[in-house]
Amino acid sequence: MAAAATMAAAARELALRAGASDMEEEEGPLGGGPGLQEPLQLGELDITSDEFILDEVDVHIQANLEDELVKEALKTGVDLRHYSKQVELELQQIEQKSIRDYIQESENIASLHNQITACDAVLERMEQMLGAFQSDLSSISSEIRTLQEQSGAMNIRLRNRQAVRGKLGELVDGLVVPSALVTAILEAPVTEPGFLEQLQELDAKAAAVREQEARGTAACADVRGVLDRLRVKYEEVAEKDDLMGVEDTAKKGFFSKPSLRSRNTIFTLGTRGSVISPTELEAPILVPHTAQRGEQRYPFEALFRSQHYALLDNSCREYLFICEFFVVSGPAAHDLFHAVMGRTLSMTLKHLESYLIDCYDAIAVFLCIHIVLRFRNIAAKRDVPALDRYWEQVLALLWPRFELILEMNVQSVRSTDPQRLGGLDTRPHYITRRYAEFSSALVSINQTVPNERTMQLLGQLQVEVENFVLRVAAEFSSRKEQLVFLINNYDMMLGVLMERAADDSKEVESFQQLLNARTQLKMPSTWGYIGTSLTKPPTRDPGTASPGKEFIEELLSPPFGGLVAFVKEAEALIERGQAERLRGEEARVIQLIRGFGSSWKSSVESLSQDVMRSFTNFRNGTSIIQGALTQLIQLYHRFHRVLSQPQLRALPARAELINIHHLMVELKKHKPNF
Repeated sequence: MAAAATMAAAARELALRAGASDMEEEEGPLGGGPGLQEPLQLGELDITSDEFILDEVDVHIQANLEDELVKEALKTGVDLRHYSKQVELELQQIEQKSIRDYIQESENIASLHNQITACDAVLERMEQMLGAFQSDLSSISSEIRTLQEQSGAMNIRLRNRQAVRGKLGELVDGLVVPSALVTAILEAPVTEPGFLEQLQELDAKAAAVREQEARGTAACADVRGVLDRLRVKYEEVAEKDDLMGVEDTAKKGFFSKPSLRSRNTIFTLGTRGSVISPTELEAPILVPHTAQRGEQRYPFEALFRSQHYALLDNSCREYLFICEFFVVSGPAAHDLFHAVMGRTLSMTLKHLESYLIDCYDAIAVFLCIHIVLRFRNIAAKRDVPALDRYWEQVLALLWPRFELILEMNVQSVRSTDPQRLGGLDTRPHYITRRYAEFSSALVSINQTVPNERTMQLLGQLQVEVENFVLRVAAEFSSRKEQLVFLINNYDMMLGVLMERAADDSKEVESFQQLLNARTQLKMPSTWGYIGTSLTKPPTRDPGTASPGKEFIEELLSPPFGGLVAFVKEAEALIERGQAERLRGEEARVIQLIRGFGSSWKSSVESLSQDVMRSFTNFRNGTSIIQGALTQLIQLYHRFHRVLSQPQLRALPARAELINIHHLMVELKKHKPNF
């Protein structure tokens, strides 16, 4: 088709050129007759001018002549004008055919047009929807930014409120007096284990109130009266019968009045030790009428400190005035001083002596001793030797009384009959609790100015308390209950002593050794290899028992006693070279394998619950459970080794043995996390 069109174009061009040549020959130059010689001015359209260049036309004609179809037409002598008309006729036919095709497809074209129009409408609506979505998203993004800002502000406010709530909660918790504390102080028997705990909480509340009062907290006024009234309840003056070994449950006469006094508080230091602190030692003296108006009661050591601080202050001023005014020193100054202050000192000594005759509060007397020791140092720093003799006289009254009260307590513990103590249980005994509080009080006071005589007396008291604990433990019928009682009491005394005394004190070391002798607290733990590969159990010397071996064996004996006995017997036979005797134990071995496999889980669970019920110290109980489970793993591993002997190796029941690693994984679930 392209070649035909090319040929038609070439034919038209040749025809035009031929026609133009004929016209020139017939008419002459364009625009005039034969006689008109002036050329027609056509400007750029003048093809006769020299400026008209036919190079492009020549190139075009030459290119068309090179076409194969044109060459063929020229060879055959085709008339180009006729051929051009033929081509035009064909083009018209093709055009008409194309029009007929369009007419035949007019419905489809119309349908396509309608579809395109509908698509345009749909796309237009989508464009509108997307535009709406875009605007909505822009508004949502702005709302999100607003919400983020609000969230940040709310987080800041929340953190601030939580911080305030935490501080305020601590303050309120420290000041609020729970109803349980009030009920325990006013109504609970003094022999209850929780009574002493409530007293300690009361002391903590009082200390917190004093601290907040120093900061100017107004809420302290709301609880100060309650705390003072509770302290009056238990801060009673010790009497002759208020000794450590006196039985609270001892039977009394028919007409005797039950005592509502809290004897346990007599052996508790509480906040009384603050009287020898540097801040309170030289605090202002107590004014009697002010103290009476406030209805506040003070222990004897507080009154003693106030009185002797006033005596110290006035004596120092008087002695220095005498030395300066009378220009004297040495014995002359002493004589003048005693002439002025002698009666006052004598009266103070008589008052102290009369009070000490009926005083049985060892803590008060011991605090007075340390007050005198500190006041003597203060007088020496002020260079006032006139009171040296008076201090010696006061100590000569205090020390014998303190030793007498301490010896009375020692004797009371020594003579205590466990059978008169009423019903016993395995919890810490109230007498051992008294000793723990009393001993820790004296040890903490004595640490400031150590005194060897005090340590000797405390050593005697400790020996008697240890003997008392053993006597009471002997009252229990089972060895397990005896051990639980000993462990609970030693642990309680050790815990109280460690709160106040130094870790390296003799009392702490002694009870630590007693506790370790009956528990596994120092036993090397084998939990490190639980869950990992186990080639052999930890090294064990058969000749040395673990520190807690006795109690652990008592604990494991009820559920696993048969297994323990068989393992011990089998190992003894193997060591003596009599392993052949194991061949007659097949029935026993089968029973042990199946019995252990069916009951070990329930036995371990029961063991754990029993231990946690038996021990008052949760950490102590969990440590004992850990030691028992470790011992059980070692026992079952030894049982595996016994069954691997040639005499029992072929026993079919060995297939029912529990895998050691599976047993470890299960027992590890009972491992304490504390």
